[in-house]
Amino acid sequence: MIAVIKGDIIHSRKLRNPEPWLKPLQELFSQWGETPKNWELVWGDFFQLEIKNPEEALHRAIQIKILIKKIQSEENQKNSSPIDVRISIGIGEKNYTGVKISESNGPAFINAGEKFDRLKKEKINLAIQSPWKELDEEINLYLKLAGIVMDSWSISSAELMEVVWNHPNITQEEIGEKLGIKQNSVSGRWNRTHVVDLMEIEKVYRKRIKKLIL
Repeated sequence: MIAVIKGDIIHSRKLRNPEPWLKPLQELFSQWGETPKNWELVWGDFFQLEIKNPEEALHRAIQIKILIKKIQSEENQKNSSPIDVRISIGIGEKNYTGVKISESNGPAFINAGEKFDRLKKEKINLAIQSPWKELDEEINLYLKLAGIVMDSWSISSAELMEVVWNHPNITQEEIGEKLGIKQNSVSGRWNRTHVVDLMEIEKVYRKRIKKLIL
């Protein structure tokens, strides 16, 4: 049982220069595996990753979301439709391993592809599809609500979320030191970002998956 993430960068083609988000995205993916066996970034804005442990899939999907939402560029800030990311997570078996991830196949890849194809129509930017209908219904409801928050993150909210996502036990005082901001500013960003709620959703997902794949 594995997880497959499929995604694309929303409104990327309205920007002449992809460098601000392309290189950081490649660097992040490189921490998780080798290309093209474990991940690929094609056509400049479409990506696919294989995650051996499905429990990690939502954490990594949100990490991608955080990275894209914190990207700063003059061109992006002037754009009336700032870039964002659309992600599906497919969970299931892997039946064939190709030289490239795009050549691999199995239910995990099919689930990721089917869900990705429906995201735009469903007007959501993050969802899962697994062999378990009840899991999908529960987690996708949480993610639909979480998306209302995540899709509207400002750069400063994403910067705070990045710190917390990578250091879940960090204190607000330590966050302030890392970001160079005062305690009251940390508190305000913390509440606007809904840090605790998102971490709870990730924990619920991890708990449910762990129980199902045992």
